[in-house]
Amino acid sequence: MSSPFDSLREQLLGAAEELAGGPAALPEILAGMVDDVAFALREPLEIFPVCHHSPASALAMARRLREKQPKVIYLELCEDLAPLLTELRNCRLPVALQAFASELDGFPVESAPLSVVAPITEASAEYQAIAYALETPGVELVLVDRSTDHVFQWQPSVEAHFAGEPEDDLHGDAVGVEIGDLRPRFAELEEHLLHHGRVRHWSEWWDQYVEQPLAGADHETYRQVMVMVGSLFRRLAPHDSRRFATDEDRERFMWTRIREHLASSGADRADCLFVCGAFHASSRVPEAGSEPGTPDFPITEPTATKWLYGLIPSSHSAIEAQFGLAPGSVSIAAAGWQKSLLRTKVRPFALAGQKGGRAKKKTPAPAVTAPAGPVTDQLSDYLSGPPALDGLDEEELRGWCVDIVRLARRNGYLASTADAIAVFETSVLLAGMRGRRRPTPYDFQDAAVTCIEKDAVPGRRDVRRLCEILLGGDRIGQVGYDALPPLARDVHDRLAPLGLNLEQRTIQRALLDLAARPELAACSQMLWMLRYLLPDQAVRPIMGSRRLGEKHIQESWDLDLGRHQRTVIELGYEGVTVEQVLEQRLRRSAWDPKATAATALKAVEDSLLFLQSPRLTEELGARAVELLAAERTVDEAPAVLRRIRRLMAHYRATRPVLPGWCERFVTEGYAHYCTLLPTAFVDEDTGVRQVGAMLGFLFSMESLALSLGCDRTQLELAVRQSHPETPAKLALLWSARHQLGDLPLADLRVRVDELLGNPLVVPAFPQYVSGFVQALEPVPRLAPFVVETLSKAFGRLPDPVLLPWLPTLITTLKAQAAELVPVLTREAGRTFPGALPAIDSWTPPWHARPAAPPRADRPGSAGSPAFALLAAHPGTTDSLAALLGCEGEWSAPVESDVVAALLAAYPETAEAVTGLITA
Repeated sequence: MSSPFDSLREQLLGAAEELAGGPAALPEILAGMVDDVAFALREPLEIFPVCHHSPASALAMARRLREKQPKVIYLELCEDLAPLLTELRNCRLPVALQAFASELDGFPVESAPLSVVAPITEASAEYQAIAYALETPGVELVLVDRSTDHVFQWQPSVEAHFAGEPEDDLHGDAVGVEIGDLRPRFAELEEHLLHHGRVRHWSEWWDQYVEQPLAGADHETYRQVMVMVGSLFRRLAPHDSRRFATDEDRERFMWTRIREHLASSGADRADCLFVCGAFHASSRVPEAGSEPGTPDFPITEPTATKWLYGLIPSSHSAIEAQFGLAPGSVSIAAAGWQKSLLRTKVRPFALAGQKGGRAKKKTPAPAVTAPAGPVTDQLSDYLSGPPALDGLDEEELRGWCVDIVRLARRNGYLASTADAIAVFETSVLLAGMRGRRRPTPYDFQDAAVTCIEKDAVPGRRDVRRLCEILLGGDRIGQVGYDALPPLARDVHDRLAPLGLNLEQRTIQRALLDLAARPELAACSQMLWMLRYLLPDQAVRPIMGSRRLGEKHIQESWDLDLGRHQRTVIELGYEGVTVEQVLEQRLRRSAWDPKATAATALKAVEDSLLFLQSPRLTEELGARAVELLAAERTVDEAPAVLRRIRRLMAHYRATRPVLPGWCERFVTEGYAHYCTLLPTAFVDEDTGVRQVGAMLGFLFSMESLALSLGCDRTQLELAVRQSHPETPAKLALLWSARHQLGDLPLADLRVRVDELLGNPLVVPAFPQYVSGFVQALEPVPRLAPFVVETLSKAFGRLPDPVLLPWLPTLITTLKAQAAELVPVLTREAGRTFPGALPAIDSWTPPWHARPAAPPRADRPGSAGSPAFALLAAHPGTTDSLAALLGCEGEWSAPVESDVVAALLAAYPETAEAVTGLITA
């Protein structure tokens, strides 16, 4: 059967024979390209090949839609994104269609969340097809590409799909899908084309050799050239790659869906149009074609994963980063689209009421054209002659040069009229060196960088970025209010009393006077919840804080919700209201497999701060008790102690009794830490801070734990069974024994003096001091003794030991005991004199005076008035002994009692007190 491309086929085969020294596969490749074009054009269902974000494709699409007026358009786009297309009316392009899933069923749980985006720009063929179908009555738009679920089903590893994906502020780590990914599939071919085309990157090559020549081409020429380019890249692609196999599966999927729709709807193939990438238009898989007898592709069922759908804002730079395009290429394409519309007078399609779009008058539909005639060979003339490119447009180039100099001066460059002339001449020179009659935006960009930037960038933007701004800028889309999910609309409604434009893409200051305007309290609550859920820069408090027990009458906020619209929209995929999302986040964090008791306590605190839900708080508290009982390490002990203290202080200030979970947490923690204490003292992996926090929990919660039924003997046995070897932990043990009354302060002071007097122990003495500092957490009344110990260390330690230890002490205090430093500072202020001259006559209080021999009138003797007073009131003495940690009843021989020792050590105080009492 003869073909209109037989002549072209013979010419290419003749050229291949002349290149006898070339690859043996060259004749097959060249002939196959012609066969692919003929095969695509023979298909009764018209195939329209496109390239993503290509003005030439959009221009050809607009022309063809007005000529053919198809009744059914099959579009290469994920079939489950169809319901989102009508919401494009409420948006300002570019935006991206998004499918999002955070709860997975059928995919690895650790890969959550999964996200797919499909960006839509005004200068794209797919937008022209969407706008035509939605605005023309009786036209059906059918999306035929694989669903979002199949995108991840067909990946060998979901995690591998994200490897190397660029993370952008607007698209994040979502997987991008596009119509017409037309690019060489291996680096050698792309490098060859860039080298011989005298360009730097692929976007520039495509603009120079395909985009501009096809901008004014007729429909048949455009279609044949695009299919030929797609066939070339397809035949030169590695056929054994996973990506090529996925592309073929997509083609089988699309043609199967097309035949299913044709069979169910009864549509005439002559009234249909299949819009797909040029790479897929040249497909020769057995399932390709609209004939009824063509074999179908078995389509697997989607997984049970629940996908959520919405629109998120996009931008030119986000699209470039997502698909590996050159910076500024999408902006340049948008500028070229507008210029082509003015030159060709083509009327593009646009959605009525499109936000940010130009208002277009409705024009009557043109008459239906006659059926297309037989296919003719347009490729031969196109390939045999040079492209008809426009000549130099001096006015346009001159305007660019003047504007870039003006923009450069605003950004700190010392540019002048001479630089504008230099940029003009250099642009023309570069275009000539690269074989171009007309300088492209890329030539102008290179010339501006050469002539203006020199060797320094005075501001935030370099000249290349200024050129991108000049030629179109990074246009950023926005999702309109009506297209937002319910949660995002609720956020806008509840923040409306602030009187701010939340869609504005600049930082706005919100001032809340809660005393004068109590109705703003609801706005404050919403802002604090958003602060918890969104990135730091979206909602940032300037004045005010949210802590337990605090209540502010004024707040100040910096709001940047316009630039973080995507994150607000994705919150809407998790729930209907912000409170629901926050509750889910708190539950998720508390029931996470890696959650600890400290994590659950943080969730409890957050629930008290942001959600007034006693039921949720009780559940989170019970989870904290459960996690604490299951822990086998004490790494989180400092956080547990800090948070439970804060929560108990809050409950004691706001409730008459502690909640049940809080009492269970204290009793469980008391038994838990008593059990782990001996092991923690000897474990090398357990730090001093962790052991100090355990002791702090035990001693500070002791009275409550004993009142709830705990046994103090358990703590005493745990301390006695502890046998640490490191100096710091040994100091902690001594402090614990002192708190239990087993080691009096006098004996503790003697031990420290012995350490300072032992030359073998002196090098390790700083570690003892570090342990005593950490002991301030469980035994805060040791602060005078710690000040005394530090003073003795500074006074007695030799310089070779003291000087290297000082930096370590400072860093240790800053990192592990920052909250204890104020305690030491206040105690030192009370101990040391406040004026410098008083130091000479100052005597440290720890320099004890020699004890006087006992006399009958001494307070410590049995015949003294103090003894008689104490013996007459034994109940008072017993209470005092209990406060000092000494149990037992009053006995007659006071000299053996701790009280007698205390009175003997301070006779003047005892005599003064006795005189006041008996006076």
